[in-house]
Amino acid sequence: MGSDVSTGAGRKARGREERRQAIVDGAFAVFARQGYGQACVKEIAREAGVAKPTVYNHLADKESLYREAVEAAADRVGARCLAAVDRLREVEAAADPRAGLGTAARDLLRICQDEEARAVRRLADAETAQFPGLAASVRERTALRIRSALADRLARLALAGRLRPCEPETAAEHLLALLTGPLEYRPDADPDAVAEAAVEVFLRAYGVGRG
Repeated sequence: MGSDVSTGAGRKARGREERRQAIVDGAFAVFARQGYGQACVKEIAREAGVAKPTVYNHLADKESLYREAVEAAADRVGARCLAAVDRLREVEAAADPRAGLGTAARDLLRICQDEEARAVRRLADAETAQFPGLAASVRERTALRIRSALADRLARLALAGRLRPCEPETAAEHLLALLTGPLEYRPDADPDAVAEAAVEVFLRAYGVGRG
């Protein structure tokens, strides 16, 4: 009987967590479509498939919904980028890091330019007066986490002799700037071409035997 009670409680807890996740996801979808000012809790409830009072049972107000929805989406974007960076582990054993760096660069660009990542940046920057710390929180969950993880992988590549000895965080910043900079000027540029050019320039600076 004790086991049955525990299982039942577990099911109830999971159901509540799933409803909260549906609300947060629904809120992000609505905010991404309409922005903060035009979105309403009633539409968020409809998007999440719950009653309006259920939304307030989980999150106190529209402001809380906005912050949590944007931060949760930023965490998802950051996690996907970290997974792309982590694949650089395979490069340590390769004689030439070009192919592995190219794959990671292309994956990072695709993630950073997809619809969810664009919406996160747009929503974080759009309401700075009402949510003064949100843009910094999003940056911490995305750009700074990515830079830190990339610096770690580049440091290991340098230790393995695949790159020149370097200041890892500076090298990471250089590579990320080479990836994202061109898209500020040419938003419709081919991400694969941008990634290929970024890796080429990066290896001219940090590759072994270059210079």
